[in-house]
This record gives sequence, structure tokens and C-alpha cells, in this order.
Amino acid sequence: MKNTARLILSALFVFILSQNAFPQTEDKSLLTLNRIFNSANFSSDRFGPARFVEEGKFYTTLEASKDAPGGRDIVKYETETGKREVLVSAKLLIPEGQTKPLGISNYTWSANRNLLMIYTNTARVWRQNTRGDYYVLNLKTSKLQKIGAFAKPSKLMFAKISPDEQKAAYVCENNIYVENLADGKITQLTSDGSNTIINGTFDWVYEEELDLRDGFRWSPDSKSVAYWQLDASGVNVFYMINDTDSLYSKVIPVQYPKVGTTNSASKVGVVNIADAKTVWINVPGDPRNNYIARMDWAASSDEIVIQHLNRLQNQNEVILGNAKTGEVKTIFTERDSAWIDIHDELMWLKNGKELTWISERDGWRHFYIISRDGKNVKLVTPGNYDVIDLQLVDEKSGYAYFIASPDNATQKYLYRTKLDGKGKPERLTPKEFTGTNSYQISEGANYAIHNFSSANSTPISQLIKLPDHAVIKKVVENKALSENIATLKKLPTEFFQVDIGGGVMLDGWIMKPFNFDPAKKYSVLFLVYTEPAAQTVVDRWSGDFLWHTMLTQQGYIVVSVDNRGTPSPRGRDWRKSIYKKIGILNSSDQAMAVKALLQKFTFLDADRVGVWGWSGGGSATLNAMFRFPDLYKTGMAVAAVGHEKLYDTIYQERYMGLISVNPEVYEEGSPVTHAKNLKGNLLIVHGTGDDNVHYQGAELVINELIKHNKPFTMMAYPNRSHGIYEGEGTTLHLFSLLTRYLNENLPAGAK
Repeated sequence: MKNTARLILSALFVFILSQNAFPQTEDKSLLTLNRIFNSANFSSDRFGPARFVEEGKFYTTLEASKDAPGGRDIVKYETETGKREVLVSAKLLIPEGQTKPLGISNYTWSANRNLLMIYTNTARVWRQNTRGDYYVLNLKTSKLQKIGAFAKPSKLMFAKISPDEQKAAYVCENNIYVENLADGKITQLTSDGSNTIINGTFDWVYEEELDLRDGFRWSPDSKSVAYWQLDASGVNVFYMINDTDSLYSKVIPVQYPKVGTTNSASKVGVVNIADAKTVWINVPGDPRNNYIARMDWAASSDEIVIQHLNRLQNQNEVILGNAKTGEVKTIFTERDSAWIDIHDELMWLKNGKELTWISERDGWRHFYIISRDGKNVKLVTPGNYDVIDLQLVDEKSGYAYFIASPDNATQKYLYRTKLDGKGKPERLTPKEFTGTNSYQISEGANYAIHNFSSANSTPISQLIKLPDHAVIKKVVENKALSENIATLKKLPTEFFQVDIGGGVMLDGWIMKPFNFDPAKKYSVLFLVYTEPAAQTVVDRWSGDFLWHTMLTQQGYIVVSVDNRGTPSPRGRDWRKSIYKKIGILNSSDQAMAVKALLQKFTFLDADRVGVWGWSGGGSATLNAMFRFPDLYKTGMAVAAVGHEKLYDTIYQERYMGLISVNPEVYEEGSPVTHAKNLKGNLLIVHGTGDDNVHYQGAELVINELIKHNKPFTMMAYPNRSHGIYEGEGTTLHLFSLLTRYLNENLPAGAK
């Protein structure tokens, strides 16, 4: 759920933006489900993927080829002048014996940009397409070669060219291989890979909750590969049933560690390319009750650095491992009374003498520089604000670039500060870009690709100079999208804060009907997520915007509020107040917000309050309907966790502790415990092929509702996963169902 929360809405957004044309409605000012989900009316322009080279002096990107129909050229632009050059023609990407150029899912340059790696013919593994075919193009000779030719189509994973440009390494069927690019000789570096021994990649829960997929790293000298190995034997198997794709049902097994059960054992090895012998790093502790959350080379080919989490995830040991002996030493240990979030911003400075670190040790998420021996710790970003994301550290200029928003937790801006920690951070994002800003910054911090949107502004992208943020070129303007949005009958989304008592102020947004009359009362629908994995109250263009706008055109008011415990940049105590209280604190905060808003906004009808959410938001919807049955009249819960013990170890134990120690908080926080209290209208939606939040949870809740003779409505989507998007017509059907249920059970309009 760590990654799923943000993927659900982004997947919906992509779906909306990628549909084929549909006949225009007669009135372009009004939205319909067909316009939203079956048309290109609201398609967004895109840019990239772009790669800066030579400290940003140039960048490369993909463009449709004129010489090879259906293919894409890789073109190089001079950043300041816009001078264009076709660097790699799609004609060079036609494999021998074929007539069409390769489809490019991704591309990477070798260290000296003499070689180009193309990732193509991809296949999905859990959340993302991480299996496929790889080709290497030699830019000097124009030779195109497929690597891993022994493998079946779409079976290679995470292929990478060695730093010396002589070899490529990749994963296939849970083993790691290295291939000599000169003669195609393949060496198998591991041979024990199986369904349960996983080399160079990860099992379901490591991918979902620790965001780990690519599980090996080339050494800087190209002589070794460091890699994770997981032993999944002993991890219980959850069985899903496919009833529709054959005459007889099929069982789909997924090794999935539920709360309190056995995890995969994890370890890290360094394999020598010359003899394929592995040195195992002596990471301390039980490998099934600790997590190797991050691993990489420690600025040399002699040592690797490991982030080692205990099972409670409240202690993170940063360890150096000797690549030749396997001996380890702990640099420092990060601790928290709740949990520790893993960050990827570990970078080496001063030729490996110092490293960058993100910590909440002073109550705010800040950037530190720590000596290699852990003895010297320097705070670089002091102050009562959170560093949301460390973008770049430029030692030459002595600056660090990061995303923050000290004054508004719903927005994001670019700042820079001196590495010595002196002086105040300097905001680089101009004031006119009020909303959410993201950046892809070149090495040397001279240039960047700046992306901006807000709740009321469509996305734009532009090439800029830093630090003055001067615009070089607008690369995405979305004029057609903006024009189509401008024709809609809608009011701007408004942001507010609501006081729920005890000095607690919550952020929220509200969408009102275009013909809003404050003297009347309206049905209100609350969008909820509420858990530590995601915010819903963010000032950016969002995938759910169009459907919610359609509801306002029908006469609904739509509101969302971020309770305590969501990942808002409001300090450590805000985020971690939900520890051992998921389902408890968040549902209470949301209910208090609803009550406060009914007083604050007298145009909200207390007799017509609805709530809906997906994944963690589905669980929050169930808790709202069950725990506060007199407040919420109608709820629509999609892909909800019915009982917290049914979810995976890493996510649920991170926020709720060990079930063996405090089973009572799991019971109290779980919707099924309170199902007997249902009074209002409830729609439960779930995909039977959901490998993330299992259909099992829906059945558990349904059984409890049946037990207490509670009426409800249920929709099961056969074989659909957590996103419920597979299969022709699925997304349109789902949102038609939600709209119809809302119309029938929470009537719209002013009274």
C-alpha cells in the first residue's frame, strides 16, 4: 500500500488521458462519464523521457521518426539554443531480420555515452513492467545487438551496462548473468535461483512496501556485482481463484506474508565477475525479522553501504560491508519511537569521506551531512519545516537543492541552501507558480526541467536556467486541455483549514457546484485516504478531478481533508501521531472535521453526507460508516482492507507494531470489528484478483454484515487487481456504478 496509494489515482489519470476519441457531447460545458473515460477531450501533452548530458548543456529525448514510420528517434538538443540533432535514428534500431524499429519503453546511456541500451517488449510484474527485452547499440559502429539471447521473450530484468562499457549484467528467472558485449559470451553469476531463491530482484512485499525492484549494483571498477538474495521458503502462500479464463477454475498462488507471519530472509552478496564466487556480507540479526531496505556501493569498489531495518522498523542501522571479506561495521543508527521512513537521498561527498542523510531526529525532516565514521553530524537545513525531497547536492558550488513548503503543506517549491548550513534557504520557484512544482535538475545545477500544476491549473513543463529560474523554452503548455477545461461549468477548487479542537487544524479542499447558492443546502461527498502512505489534499492537477467536477455539475459538493498521520510536511509529530492508531485516530479526525465543517459551512446538508475512498481510503470509508453511523449516510468503499491482520507485514507492522504484542489495536482499528453498527447505505467494491488487498477482506466484512442482518450492496470485479482497470470497459463501468449508487442513495441538488 506504500506505493499503491499514489498509483491508484495516477493510473486513473493516465487512463483518462489515453482514451480514443469519442463523439462530442452537445454541450461542451458539461461532463459525462463517456467524455471523461471514453474520449480524448482531456488528453494531456507530455515531454520526454529526457536525459541531461554534459552538465545540462544538452539533453536527449524521444520524438516520432520521419524516416522509420512507427519508430522514435533519440534526438539531442542544445539546451540554451534549441539546436536539434538526430542522435540515434529509429532506422538504427531495426533488429536484423526485422522490418520495424524497436518500441522504446526506456533508454539509458553508458558512462561515456558510447553505448545506448534500449528496453522494449515489456511485461508487468506486480505493479510495474519490469521484465522485457534489452538491446545495446554501439554508437561508434552502429551495431545493434540483443543481449540475453538465450532467454524467452520479455524475461530479462534490470539490464545495466558496466561502468567500463565492456559488459552488461541482468536478471533472468531469478539468477544474475553477465554478458561480454564484444563477443556475446555469457557468464552465469548465480545458479541457485528458483521460485523461492530470488537473486537480483525481490518478492511481492519488498517491492510493494520498500519500493525495491532492481536488486543488483555494478561496482565502480566493473569487476564485481553486489546483489540482494531473498529466500522466500517458509513464506505462506495466498491463493486467488481465476474462474473466468478457462472451463475450470485456476488457482493463482502468491507468496504473501500477512501480519505476524514469516518474511523472506534477505542477505547481500558481492560476486566476482572473474570466478562467479560470492562473498556474503555478515549483516547481523535474524534475516527474516530484519529488512535490508537499501544497498549500494560506498563510493568505492571495496565497501558497500547497507540500510538495515529491524522488523518494527523503528531502528535503521547504516552499515559498511567489506566487499572482499564480508566483515561489517555500523556507521550510525537512526531510531524513532514510532517508525522510520526509508529515504533514497544517501549520496557520498568529498570522495567518500561524508554522506548525505535525511532524518527527523529534531522533530522535522531535515538534511544532514555525516562523516564516514559516523562521528560528525552536521545539520544543513535547520528550522521548523520539512525537507520533502532532496533533489541534488552540488559540491562544486556548495549548494544543496531540495523541495519544501514551509508555509503551506499542500504545495511544493524548490529551494537551495549552502552545504555549510549557514544562512537561510533560498526559494528558487517564482511566486507565480503557486501549487505543486517538481524538477529534474542537471548535474552541476545549471539547468532543469520544471513541471508545474495546481488544482486549478493544467500541467506545464519548461526548460529553465538555475538559479534564476529563467525560462529557456516551454516544452508542454497543454493549450488544448486548458481550453477544454475553461469551457466547463465549474468553480475553482478552494483550499481551507478546519479546527477540530485541541489546537489541531486540518487542511482541506472543497469543490462547489457552478451555480452554487450559499443560502441553500447541498449533498456533500468526502474523498478519503487518511493513512500514512498518501495525502489527498494537495494543490496539484489530479486524476480524480474530472469525475468530481462532474459530480459538482450534478449538484454535489465534494470535499477532502487530510487528518493527522498523513504524510503532510507538517513535522514528525503530525505524521507519527497515528502510530498504533490506524483506523482509530484517522477516522476520529475525519469525523470531527465533518462535524466542524457542518458548522463552518452552513450550506452542507447534515442529512446528506457521503464518503468514498479506495484502498486505505476504502478502509477509511468502512470505518466511517461503522464507527460514526449517525454522521455518514452513504459510503462507497473500493478495495478496502477489512481487517488489518490480513494485510502485509511491512506496511501494517510499520504503523501498528507487532500483533503478538498489541493485538487489541489491530482489532480496534479494523472495520470488521465495528460492522455491526452500520445504519446507512454501503457499497462494497473489490477485484477478485487483487494481489495487494485480498478479496478475502471483503468477504470477511460481508460475513459480519450478514451476521447482523445489515443491508448493503456489493460489486465484485472478476480477476481485476487492486486498481480495477483490467478488461475492456472496466473503468467506465466502475465509475458508472459509483455515480449511479451515489445518485440513488445520496440525492444531489440544493434544498
